Amino acid sequence: MKIKPVHDRIVIKPEESETQTASGIVLPDTAQEKPQRGEVVAVGPGKQLDSGKLAEMEVKVADVVLYGKYSGTEVKLNGEEYVFLRQEDVLAIVEGAKRRMKKAKKTAKKGKK
Repeated sequence: MKIKPVHDRIVIKPEESETQTASGIVLPDTAQEKPQRGEVVAVGPGKQLDSGKLAEMEVKVADVVLYGKYSGTEVKLNGEEYVFLRQEDVLAIVEGAKRRMKKAKKTAKKGKK
């Protein structure tokens, strides 16, 4: 299923929550913090201004972003967790993180084989 957000909304795939502390203590689901970082998987066309023009989106697909802890709406589609939020709820774009997230995915896939 393909997701196409409307207006200035974006769809984010949140990073996995930490299940273990640096010292090795396993955290139960109730003690885990909500992720505040994720990868953009879909972007809307932009916000319509009073002049009728569309404001260009600053966030692009595959960007890694930081967002507010309680921002957006969490949705589960096909067993995957997503967060829908407006572009204005994005706090920052993490530069250079795209490559790291792709490497982490490749490493995880190799570990499963």
